[in-house]
Parts: sequence; C-alpha cells; structure tokens
Amino acid sequence: MAEIQLVAETRSEFGKGAARRLRREAKIPAVLYGHGTDPVHVSLPAHDTTLALRHANVLFTLDIEGTQQLAVAKDVQRDPVRQVIEHIDLLLVKKGEKISVEVPVVVVGESAPGTIHLVDMQHLTLAAEATALPQSIDVSIEGLEAGTVITAADVVLPAGVTLVTEEHHSVITIAEPKGEAAAEGEAEAAEAEAPAAE
Repeated sequence: MAEIQLVAETRSEFGKGAARRLRREAKIPAVLYGHGTDPVHVSLPAHDTTLALRHANVLFTLDIEGTQQLAVAKDVQRDPVRQVIEHIDLLLVKKGEKISVEVPVVVVGESAPGTIHLVDMQHLTLAAEATALPQSIDVSIEGLEAGTVITAADVVLPAGVTLVTEEHHSVITIAEPKGEAAAEGEAEAAEAEAPAAE
C-alpha cells in the first residue's frame, strides 16, 4: 500500500469563508479524529493530497507541529462539478490496529467465449491492518462459464485480511449476452415454424 507523508497545519478558523480562503491558498480543510480523542482541525497541501487520493486506502503520515500521526481518509467531499476536494475526514490509526475499509474489485482474465461478466459489487468491505491496507482485490474470471456466480466468500484475500461484506453477496456473475441469447431463441423458433421441405 502507498504511504504518504504530509505536513498538516492546525487551524482555528471554521465555516465556508475560512474553507474558501484555505482553498485559495492551495490547502484542503480536514478533521482528524479517532481513538477517543477530540477532533483536530487541520489543513493539508492540496496538490500532494489530491495526488495521493487517486489511490485507494492510502496511509498518511501526518506531521502536525512536529508530532507524527498515522491516518487514513474515511470521507472525501468533492465539488460535484469541478471534482475539487473540499474537505476530508481523517481517521487516526495505529500500527497493528485492524480497521474496516472499502477495497475496489479488479476483474482479471477473460470468461469463456460467448459470455460476458457483470460486476455486482464494485467494492468489498474488508478488515486489515492499518499499515497494510490492500488498494484493490483481484478476482479471476478466467475461463468461467455462463451461470457462474462468484460470491464474496469465493474471493481470495491477502494474508491477514478478513471479509466484512456478507459472504453470500454476489460479486461477479458470468452470463450470456441477452441480445445473442434472444437472437438464437428467435432463430430456433423460426426453424421450428418453417414448413418441412418436400
């Protein structure tokens, strides 16, 4: 997993006006909470933070006035039009601590010829050590036939990672394309109705 070091500055001004000023200064307002501590309001460097958050489950090492804190992003609020990050909720973590995170599913391989795959779940919720969070989970569909359903329980997880998503949930379904199946059905029906050659 990626580990990013950032210098975080504490802030005492809140509200939309203060947030706008921070963003003009190329900073992102954030709140750091967890482990029963009072929330700490900080600002983060916008460019480095935005680059880091292109990856799932990044571990941040925050330097807050000389004190090092480990944290992960729990909620990222973006402008719906410009997709600029407006605010981040950060969760304090410790080495060895297990936390639940959403991990994207990556489909690997090709299903059997004449089939398609449908991704029923884009993410799985997993519990993993805070310092070893998976960024994605590969799920192989190589050679699988139509009608095959891969459930959460079928997904192979890295060592030390456990499943939080309920096991019976469908993750990927292998199917025949509906258009082709319908066309074949119509062709068969037409053949059955055609008069036999004399």
